[in-house]
Amino acid sequence: MSLTKVLVTGGTGFLGSEIVKALLEEKTFEVTVVDINPPSLGTGSFSTVRYVRANIMSPSDLHEVFQEAKPAFVIHTVGVYPLGPKRYKREGSDPVFAINVEGTRNIVEASKECGARGLVFTSSVTVLFDEMGMDFRNADETWPTGRLQTAYGESKAEAEKLVLSANTSDFKTCALRAAPILGPNDVATTAALYRCINRGETPFIIGDGTNLFDFVYVSNVADAHVLAVQNLFMSGAAAGEAFFITNGEPVVFRDFCLAVWKEFDHYPPFQITIPTRLGWWLGWGVEWASWLTGREGTFCRGAILDATDTRYVSISKARRILRYEPKVKLSEAVRISCQHFKEQLKAQAKR
Repeated sequence: MSLTKVLVTGGTGFLGSEIVKALLEEKTFEVTVVDINPPSLGTGSFSTVRYVRANIMSPSDLHEVFQEAKPAFVIHTVGVYPLGPKRYKREGSDPVFAINVEGTRNIVEASKECGARGLVFTSSVTVLFDEMGMDFRNADETWPTGRLQTAYGESKAEAEKLVLSANTSDFKTCALRAAPILGPNDVATTAALYRCINRGETPFIIGDGTNLFDFVYVSNVADAHVLAVQNLFMSGAAAGEAFFITNGEPVVFRDFCLAVWKEFDHYPPFQITIPTRLGWWLGWGVEWASWLTGREGTFCRGAILDATDTRYVSISKARRILRYEPKVKLSEAVRISCQHFKEQLKAQAKR
């Protein structure tokens, strides 16, 4: 049987390399990876994969690569995700919109020009959740996404709309809205919570400490991308649709933090509960202190709201249409992610 050609943008990064691995495990795909960078430290590269360096902001580069690769399907994972307090700031957001929106537009156009049959877009739960200060309980894909307050959330929502509006009978598209991802080499979840230990921030409970939150393991997200490609190829029931992708295990945010810290043999020596409103003002104060000293802290108003709001969604639609089922449970995901991070810390200490 001839292999189905799939092109993965950002295929050398944290999520992209895991998607490539999942595609190869199916043994029915021929994979081309397009990325501006070589494989990231610790991520896998594969001898059967063709790696091409190209910038998604260059339509001419993409035209050349896509015309040569002739993919039947494209998986677009490239995006800019500001880390720490930068995630909640408007200043310096031009690159976020440029890459997340205009870069996605370039990928859609290159995909259509080369005759691709479809595109799977890596979206984010932030297209809903970045309406800050709001609770989302068991939200589904029918909930509106128009009241976003961060550059990242807005840019992902614009890019998602662009992708889904490109859906036709000849070019099928869908979007996967991933929850915060953890796994080996993640820089946003495990690493961020580990830094709270060194900064002495673990004793502080903002709010009542009972709000539920969603996470997802990286290989589960990768599986969802493969299932989406297969669906577009076969039944096409996913065409024009967005899907929430999580581990399907909403967890109390404080309990998740404690589980991560336990993996590093850290237990908060005491606990102090801070009302949400007071926490918001403390975050405001830390922002000013960071500006004055040039030292960035964990706390800021956006982070306080993120840590105290209830944020979990239903994955019933993904289960029904994509046949998605998270294989790696959250407890195992935490163990694997933290173990890998500990090995990285040991390696750094030896240098």
